[in-house]
Amino acid sequence: MSEPLLEVIQLYCERDDRVLFDNLNFSLNAGDVLQIEGANGSGKTTLLRILSGLTGNYEGEILWRGEPRAQTRESFNRSLLYFGHQPGVKAILTPLENLQWYAAMHPSIATGRIMSALEQVGLRGYEDAPCHTLSAGQNRRVSLARLYLSDAPLWILDEPFTAIDKQGVAQKERLIQQHADQGGSVILTTHHELSLGERLRRINLNLQGET
Repeated sequence: MSEPLLEVIQLYCERDDRVLFDNLNFSLNAGDVLQIEGANGSGKTTLLRILSGLTGNYEGEILWRGEPRAQTRESFNRSLLYFGHQPGVKAILTPLENLQWYAAMHPSIATGRIMSALEQVGLRGYEDAPCHTLSAGQNRRVSLARLYLSDAPLWILDEPFTAIDKQGVAQKERLIQQHADQGGSVILTTHHELSLGERLRRINLNLQGET
């Protein structure tokens, strides 16, 4: 069996004197889709931020390709696409400029793919409008367009279907399926009922185990 892409060992985190999770253990292999479940306030977003390296407020160990993540930070960051609650777009820039900026930080991305990505998320015709003039849902779509550009093997997605219509939800689910089929891995939170068959695994933070 191949080495896990990501491995979490005895993870512990508390916030405001309340333990969110304790002795949390799991691994993620190429092609896995892992859904993090739990009630509001159970620590789902906190866990995703820890896994993405955005916060160090935890105890335990996180391994990336078998090595402590702290020792492979550059490789890990190149291999990660993180999608958080906030759109993560620069309001003064247009959708096109936002994606050009993202592509500039990832030289492997061909700039010719940007317009196709905008079309995929329904923003063709809005590419030159400053993002501060767009709706919250449209800004969310600007951020989601990165999924069509990214060649990162690990996607960590926090509620990626929020503010997206049914057609868009189905489209993003197919994209996640395609990413996994090609050997990518996904960790996500969502209230949407995913239809990914045996590929999908779940961890419930209220139970702290796989379901």
